[in-house]
Amino acid sequence: MPDALKGAIVAIGNFDGCHRGHQHVFAAARKLAEENSVPCVVLTFEPHPRDVFAPKPMLYRLTDGDAKAELVKALGFDGIAVMEFSRDLAGVEAPDFVARYLIDALDVSAVVVGGDFHFGKGRAGTPGFLKEQGQARGFAVEVVDMLDEGAEPVSSSRVRAALEAGDVAGANALLGYHHFFKGTVVRGDQRGRELGYPTANFAVPETCGLAQGVYAVKARLDGVVFDGVAAYGKPMFDNTKPPFETFIFDFDRDIYGQELEVALLGFIRGQMTFNGLDGLIAQMDHDSTQARIITAQARPLSKLDAALGFVSA
Repeated sequence: MPDALKGAIVAIGNFDGCHRGHQHVFAAARKLAEENSVPCVVLTFEPHPRDVFAPKPMLYRLTDGDAKAELVKALGFDGIAVMEFSRDLAGVEAPDFVARYLIDALDVSAVVVGGDFHFGKGRAGTPGFLKEQGQARGFAVEVVDMLDEGAEPVSSSRVRAALEAGDVAGANALLGYHHFFKGTVVRGDQRGRELGYPTANFAVPETCGLAQGVYAVKARLDGVVFDGVAAYGKPMFDNTKPPFETFIFDFDRDIYGQELEVALLGFIRGQMTFNGLDGLIAQMDHDSTQARIITAQARPLSKLDAALGFVSA
């Protein structure tokens, strides 16, 4: 840990999605840091613990380490520490975790966690245990209750369920920003070009649970944001491991090999099949018109959303 970030207030958790519930924890950490004039840092873990204990990666991830870092930066934190989660780390006794990482490595002045946070071997590191350790070792501990929204707390699983159902508006409302992800643009089958809709394609993880269909999107390339319409899934063609395909409006450049970041603004429709290409093209024309309306009307959902820069006020 850089010396400039030691002695920080540290928010600890998996934080997949950095949704509004997580932002409740982040806000408490930021407040403490401002009150004590010390840095504020997020400590998180990659890969997700569930994937480490599964035979192979299985969890539909909302944010990888890079996306978490982008969100944490937009929230005004001074840094993020990403620890490699492994079976060995899971086997570290809770007191040793506190001594080795929180005291020796980070030299924390305070720790902020959610009420459901656990760590250490056998998940013995409860919020209560952490408070006891803080009193004994000289650092403060703040435990933040989960943010309830209706009948149940805001959670990563609720966001995943919404995206799996094509409920982009519901997912974005839980996140407090427009859900985004990125990939490296690769050559596809060139079929979109033949249809008059050349797309920028990139692969998504096999665990991606996003509903197949058509989306209104914002696409960011080299720091510049464009409007577009995107499709996930190819019901009329080979639909095994489909890429995410984005048609960027009013754009004509070769961007193979470049990184493209896409934010979901709205779900236009589910996948459909057509008797011929004429029907498909007509539907694509209609989808593009709908996407242009949605992208033109889009506004930031929060200060965080505005800071991310996909959507302007």
